[in-house]
Amino acid sequence: MFLLLLASTEPLFAQAENVDTPEKERSSAQPSAIPLVYIDCERCAYDHIRREITLVNYVRDPDLANVHVFITDEGTGDGGREYEITFIGREKFNGMEYTITRTMNRNATIDETRESLNRVLEIGLAPYTMQVYDTSRFSLQFEASDSELDAVTEVQDPWNYWVFEIYAGSLQLDLESNQEEFDSRWGFYADRVTEEWKIRLRPYFNYEYVEINQEEGEEPVISRLHRHGFDSYAIKSLGDHWSAGLFGDYITRTDRNLRHRFRLTPGVEYNIFPYQQATRKSITFRYQLGYSHVDYYEETIFNKTREGLVNQELSAAVQILQPWGEIEGGVEGSHYFHDFAHRRAEVFGSISVRLAEGLSLNFSSQFEMIQDQLSLPLGDTSLEDVLLRQRELATDFSLYGSISLSYTFGSDFANVVNTRF
Repeated sequence: MFLLLLASTEPLFAQAENVDTPEKERSSAQPSAIPLVYIDCERCAYDHIRREITLVNYVRDPDLANVHVFITDEGTGDGGREYEITFIGREKFNGMEYTITRTMNRNATIDETRESLNRVLEIGLAPYTMQVYDTSRFSLQFEASDSELDAVTEVQDPWNYWVFEIYAGSLQLDLESNQEEFDSRWGFYADRVTEEWKIRLRPYFNYEYVEINQEEGEEPVISRLHRHGFDSYAIKSLGDHWSAGLFGDYITRTDRNLRHRFRLTPGVEYNIFPYQQATRKSITFRYQLGYSHVDYYEETIFNKTREGLVNQELSAAVQILQPWGEIEGGVEGSHYFHDFAHRRAEVFGSISVRLAEGLSLNFSSQFEMIQDQLSLPLGDTSLEDVLLRQRELATDFSLYGSISLSYTFGSDFANVVNTRF
């Protein structure tokens, strides 16, 4: 680990208990020269950063900054997170841009994570502060473990990169004089992630019970719903841009009239950008061809109680995360081979853009054209089934959209931390 020091006895980035040091050290540089830093992060402890790292000035808008710190993260195979911290210099720091990664395992506490990220920020901001303060007062120290000093050897993992998780996501009981409701969700994950393979095995179970008492002498309305299944996939890396996968799943679901559905779906994916850049930008194209065997609880509107189905799906998706905002979106289309009229198409997208100082626009939408509800049961649907959502309803489309606008104004600086109350 690198540790940068300013002067021989005081750390470059003063700790919270040494609250007088920052102002003393700031006085050694011209106020107008002190780096203006904007932290662009969704999961960061901003107050902790400002309290611990005090040799720079923080601003609340990226347009005011000459150092933009852009932080993204994604899950790792062992259940931890990998953070990618990019430092982007502007104006007098133009051209000073680089990226540091930091991986936290699944057992890391919130405090351990934020302290580790602070150490990265200290190291990353040091080159900018060295442009302002007297460099003769800096020193560099590296603390290496014994293992780091030894020759690099292959990792011996007794679990062979497998990670297991058992969960009971929701056990809810709601009792009233005329109504009772019980909802439970539980399951199991088994994941293995390496540079070459990404594998998952996941059984899951969901059960819901609702009983509503009516007037005296009438039978109560009872609803029992279950959604149990098994998801699995094995995805193989085929270089920087290609991957191939095999997906298999089973489901039994009362509200969708599915007694049993077994499905096997191979597919390929191409990413225009190398997968190593996926945390910042990706444009992917995916093709899948699948076979399903289905048994229905009730005869369907197509007079089927069981059938075998072959379908194909083509999709394209884009995700771009940049300091100016975020873009996500894509299109998907699928159809069954036995009748091309049974098809589905979807368009979705979201945009978050900083329009100006303090002004951000967020937009998201999703539209589906639905012509593939093959499991709809034959016959009329009762009002109780509709209200209790015991049956899927026929529809031709689904539309969702939202727009939000936010504006922040006032003081441009954000150095002060006050955690009272």
